[in-house]
Amino acid sequence: MKAIALFSGGLDSTLAMKLIIDQGIEVLAVNINTGFGGTKDRTEHMQSMCKQVGAELKIVDIQSEYVQDVLFDPKHGYGKNFNPCIDCHAKMFAVAKRIMEAEGASFLISGEVMGQRPMSQNKDALQIILQESNCDGLLLRPMSAKMLAPTIPELNGWVDREKLEGITGRNRERQMELAKEIGLENFESPGGGCLLTDINFSKKMFDFIKYDKFEVKDILVMKYGRHLRLSDGAKLVVGRDKEDNEHLQNIQNDKYYHIQTIGVPGPHALLSKNATESDKQLASKIVLTYCKTIPEQNYVLSYQDFEVTSSPFASRKAIQTFVVL
Repeated sequence: MKAIALFSGGLDSTLAMKLIIDQGIEVLAVNINTGFGGTKDRTEHMQSMCKQVGAELKIVDIQSEYVQDVLFDPKHGYGKNFNPCIDCHAKMFAVAKRIMEAEGASFLISGEVMGQRPMSQNKDALQIILQESNCDGLLLRPMSAKMLAPTIPELNGWVDREKLEGITGRNRERQMELAKEIGLENFESPGGGCLLTDINFSKKMFDFIKYDKFEVKDILVMKYGRHLRLSDGAKLVVGRDKEDNEHLQNIQNDKYYHIQTIGVPGPHALLSKNATESDKQLASKIVLTYCKTIPEQNYVLSYQDFEVTSSPFASRKAIQTFVVL
């Protein structure tokens, strides 16, 4: 007997797998990458969680499918921000079902807890997700199973329902008890792992689609740096620290110039290639203002194929007159 687990790397999905593995069932942990799961590489952490409970990890990239099918026209709308949670979960379960069939597995599991998230984990939403993904009966939610209708694996006796949990709501006391019981180490504190639930990231998304068509290659641009919308409409992204600068340097996206200062240390920046000459000069002044430069003194910046000479603003307060996202 084999099950496919929707695996986020968090405590709930790790415990859900353990409850099923302890019943003698093989579990393949599938982490589905939509592109919006955060700015940190969590592969090592996920491998650690899987190793501790005895599951194999598989990472599946659905960024193109997600942007095309879910992100901009969710059937069930958005949450408080740019988060199409119900449609997102349904897409993930539909993908997991494809993997289940390809792997010869018998059912799906997830770490969802009824009532933990107001939009996507209330009882009605949980049922909608099943219907939209055509997984009704196949998806077992071990953490809240006793509060939900029995599923095929329970009805067929593959899984002992009595050994599952009946957790509801946001209180995580029972999860902490289970983690202690099994000796789980270095698990993550609960938190919103999806960038689309973040209000500031959502503002950047709404701004982007106002001016441009969003593509998969734009996801990385959105994750790093200060984002500014300049006077004539160009987007400027300026690295905030060493990590930002390293990520921005590695982005390959033909919509943007890579900007670097010459002769003076400065942040790495990206600027829309459709920027007007006015916005190029403005971008140069802003980038230089984030350096240790002297106002009214000229400096040179590289825009890959050409150079621009400019001077910084007298202070960073001047930057606030533009749209800072």
